Amino acid sequence: MKIPDNLKYHSEHTWASEEDGIATVGITDFAQDELGDIIFVELPEIGQNVKVSDIFGSVESSKSVSDLYSPVSGEVVEINSSLDDEPEIINDDPYGGGWIMKVKLADSIDSFDLLDADAYKAEIG
Repeated sequence: MKIPDNLKYHSEHTWASEEDGIATVGITDFAQDELGDIIFVELPEIGQNVKVSDIFGSVESSKSVSDLYSPVSGEVVEINSSLDDEPEIINDDPYGGGWIMKVKLADSIDSFDLLDADAYKAEIG
């Protein structure tokens, strides 16, 4: 199971990376593995404001439907519309092509009290 050191993690199994005040957000390798084959992703709307720990969408898998919790606060500026036709990208590449949304951050990513890779590893056991 991959848990990249360069990302920040929310305890509800989402990740974020920041570049120039924009956070890219997705679900972790652990989450996609637990969910099984992802068959549908409910994406947020561009322009939607999200807050840390609030639900911004959901994923439906062969096993269940799970809410997605935002690891950051800010405004959604881009969504991964490729997931409409190919939601399984999340299973294949959760930290790359399977990203879900990009958020213009309300504050520095470090202000959101997220977990580093070691803390996330400890959280999931």
